[in-house]
Amino acid sequence: MIIGVTGPICSGKDVFGGILIDKGFERFSLSDEIRMNMEKEGIELTRKNMQDYGDKIRKKKGLEEFARRIASRIDLNKNCVIESIRNPGEIREFKKKFGEKFVLVMIVAPLEIRFKRMVERGRIGDPNTIEGFRELEKKDLGINQESHGQQNSICFSMAQKGIMNDGSLDDLRNKAEELIRKLGL
Repeated sequence: MIIGVTGPICSGKDVFGGILIDKGFERFSLSDEIRMNMEKEGIELTRKNMQDYGDKIRKKKGLEEFARRIASRIDLNKNCVIESIRNPGEIREFKKKFGEKFVLVMIVAPLEIRFKRMVERGRIGDPNTIEGFRELEKKDLGINQESHGQQNSICFSMAQKGIMNDGSLDDLRNKAEELIRKLGL
């Protein structure tokens, strides 16, 4: 089974992925693919630069470019989790390549909880006001973006399963384990 993960900023996507890794899933990340390429080109790793770089590559090579790269490395005999899916072209590529073995899961949490998480993680360049957080999220959601840009709101509508992550880590772990059981894993 290949589980793709989507969701808004600081909803707990990477934590959810980590729970799956602890259950024996192999991890892949579209963001890591972008970071690796940016490092090779000497581009500073900021959120804006990563968004812009991803947009540039998708415009130049196709919406599915990063998904195609990752899909080529996936062993269908293993359970995998793919994090950081932000464009519907990536989802279409995974569905084309893996068919029913691919399930897209959306992790969600209320805006106030997500903002608190962002402040607590303290990454350089992250906004420290709720207004700044909302502004950052606009590009991520795809507001006023071209089709090769961030299109998370469309990705959310394509999710087959959803998990509300508004509680503790144990709550998320229990929800992840329940999802795995429902998927027959």
